[in-house]
Amino acid sequence: METRLPAPSLIVLVGPSSAGKTTWAAEHFAANEIVSTDALRAMAGTGPDDQEAGTAAFDLLESIVDERLRRGLTTVIDTLGSDEKRRSSWIERSHQADMPVYAVVFDTPKDEAERRNSERDRPLPKTVLGKQFTSHNKTVKAIAEEGFDSVLTEQPVAVVAPQFIKEQQEEEASDTAIGHTFGLILSRFDWPGEREERAEQIGAIAGRAEAAGFRDLWVMDHFRQIPSVGRQWEDMPESYTTLAYLAGFTSTIRLGALVAGVTYRNPAHLGKIVATLDFLSGGRANCGIGAAWDEAEHLAYGWEFPATSHRYDLLEDTLQMLPLLWGKGSPSFDGNVFQAEELICYPRPIQDHIPILVGGSGERKTLRLVAEYADACNVFGDPDRVRHKVEVLEAHCVAVERDPDEIEVTHLTNVVAAADRASLRDRVDELRGRNTSVEDYSRRNNAGLVDDHVELFSAYAKAGASHSIVAMPDVHLEGSIEAIAEVIAAST
Repeated sequence: METRLPAPSLIVLVGPSSAGKTTWAAEHFAANEIVSTDALRAMAGTGPDDQEAGTAAFDLLESIVDERLRRGLTTVIDTLGSDEKRRSSWIERSHQADMPVYAVVFDTPKDEAERRNSERDRPLPKTVLGKQFTSHNKTVKAIAEEGFDSVLTEQPVAVVAPQFIKEQQEEEASDTAIGHTFGLILSRFDWPGEREERAEQIGAIAGRAEAAGFRDLWVMDHFRQIPSVGRQWEDMPESYTTLAYLAGFTSTIRLGALVAGVTYRNPAHLGKIVATLDFLSGGRANCGIGAAWDEAEHLAYGWEFPATSHRYDLLEDTLQMLPLLWGKGSPSFDGNVFQAEELICYPRPIQDHIPILVGGSGERKTLRLVAEYADACNVFGDPDRVRHKVEVLEAHCVAVERDPDEIEVTHLTNVVAAADRASLRDRVDELRGRNTSVEDYSRRNNAGLVDDHVELFSAYAKAGASHSIVAMPDVHLEGSIEAIAEVIAAST
């Protein structure tokens, strides 16, 4: 059974020579995360057994530990762990850096340590090893009261993104997200390969997503990349052209923009586009819509960026108008800021009702509009934040006398998944930027194992979100979507 520790953590190994500390550390952590006095003695002296280099080795160790604590990097200290003053200093400095600190005690039997020691190229004198065991026994009795966040015995451990620790503590093994569904959003297209290959890559991803069990596939409605995702000069295909293209590569997965900015198009024109997508896809269109926010993008393309109040008026008008456009007859429409003389839309949508999703978490306006007009909302944040948004939405539903169960709560998050810790670490190292730590990347992108994600999405389901839309930084890589398929299968 694996013990999960939150990233970043400071981990102090405690045990005599030949107890297995170095082997254990190498099995569970990357080489750059381990600070070993043996290795530092070799660097500062003639080899790992050079006792004359001991002072220099510990000076180097303390400097490295300080720097890694300052930067919030997981660190494993591989020493005997028998010096009480050093342990106390590590505990104090770790907590000052707001980082938990753990001791891992190695209770290897003395005869086993002696056997291993005898097989070394340069074994320690038996008397020295005996003294280490005597000191170790005293250390074990002392460390329980020294302030470590936990004292562990030698066992499998993994340092994981903190959100997975929280859900592990709160979720019961039998509590899975029964009925939880998933969508995939393609938000970045800067994949390896020639640009001429991109269309084929996009189509292949859509096919893999459909086979994996994703219910819907989304793209962002932006005309250049947004700052929170990438660089503005990256490729950003136009949303509805891309969705129409993907309709030809798929047969069951639903298609939508997350979400269409209400200021980018005449509202009736947007409705016509969505209706055409529904017609050509055989009734698989979703209509995602929001008040728009990217002022710089508007200015770059020459669009007016109205005041917030005007944009919300336009959003409300559009939410009222779209069902009329998609319905029977040719009614006129006279809204707050948008008017139309004759709402005609042929071909009509295949669906009797195209689901409308409103993006955004604004508690006063956005969620009120959801309660009044929409079929779904899309919110952000961890399960606690989602739970709060659901409570706000439910209050708006009470105010307008609508059953909140009629509204699907979806949330948006990043995901990187793998089958085992080694594969996950390799994937994170492949994806993270040169100056981005494993800890930061894993936290921001929910990098975890399949079981980690099953627990996390179960927590979202308990918070009231029945549908998760995920962005996958590794979506173009082999095995990425297939790993999420296991999460989908375990969550339905």
